[in-house]
Amino acid sequence: MKRKKVTVVGSGNVGATAAQRIVDKDLADVVLIDIIEGVPQGKALDLLQSGPVEGYDFSITGANDYQDTADSDAVIITAGLPRKPGMSRDDLLMKNYEIVKSVTEQIVQYSPNSILIVVSNPLDAMVQTALKVSGFPKNRVIGMAGVLDSARFCTFIAMELNVSVENIHAFVLGGHGDTMVPLPRYSTVSGIPITELLPKEKIDALVKRTANGGAEIVSLLKTGSAYYAPSAASVEMLEAIFKDKKKILPCAAYLEGEYGIHGLYVGVPVKLGKNGIEDIIQIKLTPEEDAALKKSAAAVKELVDIIRV
Repeated sequence: MKRKKVTVVGSGNVGATAAQRIVDKDLADVVLIDIIEGVPQGKALDLLQSGPVEGYDFSITGANDYQDTADSDAVIITAGLPRKPGMSRDDLLMKNYEIVKSVTEQIVQYSPNSILIVVSNPLDAMVQTALKVSGFPKNRVIGMAGVLDSARFCTFIAMELNVSVENIHAFVLGGHGDTMVPLPRYSTVSGIPITELLPKEKIDALVKRTANGGAEIVSLLKTGSAYYAPSAASVEMLEAIFKDKKKILPCAAYLEGEYGIHGLYVGVPVKLGKNGIEDIIQIKLTPEEDAALKKSAAAVKELVDIIRV
């Protein structure tokens, strides 16, 4: 059986950690690519030398030239400038638009049949950039946001209730940023909605902490942003695709009328399988939740209008 090949664009903390998780899970050979000479090669060699200890037998190579990425089955795009303290997501917008545009053009040239998982911020606008630049069908261009935001929400619920995170399913919809829409009604502990277990003000505090989850880590680290959880989230999506799991995960998907939203990437539950997004799951929202989702979509549209994608 031919082994899968994944390109990880950007060999910073998110990219390198994603590469490590991919080989740890025996998913694919990995090419780490970056514009900085030596960095992807050095990290790839270091990861390769962990193989005899960790027991994985996949090839990991570093590259600066997209020729080395040819015929990738999937590409995880983490390239872009990180958010610095005090910097809004919008400040990042134009700089990262240029980076993601250039990356996508090269991927299309060398891996025209790949599935793209976009991690770069501001997420929803960057995944829309990748869709428009690539010309790929919408099922093959997916944004990683909801899995991460839901993981953060799960973590905070588990901490609050002092229960195992394995008992918790949480759902977060909408744009990746301050307008995300955590759904407490659909967030459960062993099937029990958290609305039955926690008072409203406690849930509101957890929702707020989830929406600020990335900023909280940026303010603590001072010189960087989150990477362990973002890399884990992107690799969960990759695994669902490669293993054709038909797993329902919240991802940024291109909506054409679902949830009353047209022509925008917004975080919604989707079914992930070998073709990428195989179905968009439409759940019933209360008027308040629907209004919050529309507000989130409007915030995404503002960014998309600025970069005209």
